Amino acid sequence: MQNKRINILCTRPLDDSLIEEAELKGIDIDVSAFIKTESITSDKVKLEIEQAATGAALVVFTSMNAVESVIGLLDEKRPDWGIYCMGNTTQKLVKEYFGTAAVKGTAADAAALAALIAADRFIDEVFFFCGDIRRDELPAILKQQDIEVKEIMVYKTTPLTHKIDKDYDGILFFSPSAVTSFFNANELPESTTLFAIGNTTAAEIKKHSGNNIVIGEEPGKENLFRKMAAYYS
Repeated sequence: MQNKRINILCTRPLDDSLIEEAELKGIDIDVSAFIKTESITSDKVKLEIEQAATGAALVVFTSMNAVESVIGLLDEKRPDWGIYCMGNTTQKLVKEYFGTAAVKGTAADAAALAALIAADRFIDEVFFFCGDIRRDELPAILKQQDIEVKEIMVYKTTPLTHKIDKDYDGILFFSPSAVTSFFNANELPESTTLFAIGNTTAAEIKKHSGNNIVIGEEPGKENLFRKMAAYYS
């Protein structure tokens, strides 16, 4: 048990059970979101999803927000899709709705997922369900390999920029967009350790801060929480 209680800021909602678990370990967690995501439910998007669902297709998800948005517009249909997705939370949502057999491949980040898809010489087209500020790595790699990428934008991200009013020992970041939103209004003491869910988020942190960064070894909110808890144990 720590002699001094550790104060952590989590920039994304966290399960109450994890917050309570941390308290028992001498870690107090405040939760404050720096982005919000909303599904895009326009007639255009609905039609694009319906067209993708008319037959067998290969689709790609790199975020849980995209999975949730698509599921919400499928109206309980389960199309004949082979799915490539990021690990843990996104993969879990995919398996719960589409079934384990639908998952054709997973990877820890978008670049690795693109490389996995490109390694299959029989793939010439994929549907990529994404947000309005998606990164370029996956479509760029696939297009270089002559794989057609049909992008369908199914959610949008809005920054929730605000100033924090106390110093924290550590801060948990789960996306580059949340990092950007946070640093638009905040500066940090050098003593604050920053925890990034992956390399892409860590790279965005480095643009704004020279603070120590701890990168999660696997994607997923709980995995980053475990990494943080172990760091302070």
